[in-house]
Amino acid sequence: MLTGNVGFLGAGAIAEALIRGMLNAGIVRPEQVLVSNRSDRERLAYLARRYGLRTAGSKGSVVDVCQVLVVACKPKDVGGLLAEVGGRFRQGQILLSLAAGITTRYIEERVTPGVVVIRAMPNTSCQVGESATAICGGRFATPEAMDLVTAILGSVGQVCTVPEEQMDAVTGLSGSGPAYIYLLVEAMIEAGEAVGLSPEVARALTLQTVKGAAMTLAATGADPAELREQVTSPGGTTAAGLQVLREAGFTQALVRAIARATERSRELGQAPAVPASEVGD
Repeated sequence: MLTGNVGFLGAGAIAEALIRGMLNAGIVRPEQVLVSNRSDRERLAYLARRYGLRTAGSKGSVVDVCQVLVVACKPKDVGGLLAEVGGRFRQGQILLSLAAGITTRYIEERVTPGVVVIRAMPNTSCQVGESATAICGGRFATPEAMDLVTAILGSVGQVCTVPEEQMDAVTGLSGSGPAYIYLLVEAMIEAGEAVGLSPEVARALTLQTVKGAAMTLAATGADPAELREQVTSPGGTTAAGLQVLREAGFTQALVRAIARATERSRELGQAPAVPASEVGD
């Protein structure tokens, strides 16, 4: 369990998922959690009621009293946020950034020297405790700080450590990845209806198929190509369906999508900062 306080600068869905995960895992007690955002007082009131945590109207006051600070705002708002409170950080504090594309160096240049900056890329599956998260440490990150952040993020899923130069690729793959899966699920449900299934049956069968395939991969540790071949009898129904996907460029389209999302992550890291007065959640 943490002995100090954890502060959240931003109060969106991922921040709430982390709060819930830490509390459920016993990493912190409710009174150790302090949350601030720009203007949505109803959101702060909801979090206080739901989890028994503390809220603050000032981001600076959160920085002043917390051991770990979680930057949970939009990437475009990070520059303004750090312009407002970066000088209030203290050497040895841990700043965990969840902002896609924002490098540890960018943050380190805008906070007090010696602040431990760790960058993370969770995904929206953290809301059900199944995030795929990657982290990397900045110049002052210690093994102890990395272990602490791994425990925090591990309360909402699996965590791996990567070199920072790979973080944009992580964003393109697993950060954006749930949307690719949801699009696939949408298409499968639509296709099921098109061949005569009811919407309810098409949805139920699709969800269980996706869940079962993922669980089989995780449980067996098998190569996905091996499992695909086991399902694919020569001249059978699966082979016929896969042939259509190949002809449509399914794999190439997905590769291009991940490459573009990776590129966009880099672009976000190079975007100009907005004034502190415009910083959102």
